[in-house]
Order: sequence, then structure tokens, then C-alpha cells
Amino acid sequence: MSQFTRLALALFAVALATGASAAPRAESAIECGIAADMAVVAHSLAREEIQRTKADTIMARIYDVSQSDRGKELMKDILDAAYISKGPSSQEFAEELYSTCLKSDGNMDQVLGKKL
Repeated sequence: MSQFTRLALALFAVALATGASAAPRAESAIECGIAADMAVVAHSLAREEIQRTKADTIMARIYDVSQSDRGKELMKDILDAAYISKGPSSQEFAEELYSTCLKSDGNMDQVLGKKL
């Protein structure tokens, strides 16, 4: 294998890993607000110990993201973080997500546990 081929494969692997590990960015303050709303519901479901598959169904019914791959991914990432989060209340979780989203041009990785 040539050095160029190895370099190309390495760059592809890095790009693939980076893309898979970053949460979708909100594209506006309105999207930050929607994400925060999702966070309240997701965290509340987690605190009530609703089975995750049932929580996924409930969230999909509330937030119709079926037409948006980015929306589905964001909802999944928020649910993942909510079910891992043990600390703050649902309101605090949502406020942290919202303020982080606004301060970082839509990047919620710090709260959702993802890294670019």
C-alpha cells in the first residue's frame, strides 16, 4: 500500500470518527429552544424511569422529527444524555443545554457528552 493511500485512509477514518462523535449543531436560537424543550421531556422520562424504548416512542410522538435525520439524531443524543445524567433537575438540564447552545453557536457537545 502506498504512502498516499495510507494517508488517504487515515484522513477518511478521522473524518468518519469526527462526524460520528459530534452531536448535530442547532442552526438558530429557536433550535436551541427546541433542544432545551426536548431536554426537559427526555430528562423527566429518565427520572421517572420510563423504559428507554418507550421513552423513544413518546419523544417521537411529541417531536415529529421523522422527516429530519438531523432532528432524529439530536433527539437521540438528548435522550442518551438524559438517561446518563444523574445530577440536575430536568429544568437545570434543559437550562444548561440551552445556555451552552446559545453561547457556542449551536454546539451542544459539552452537555450531550460528545466531542468534536
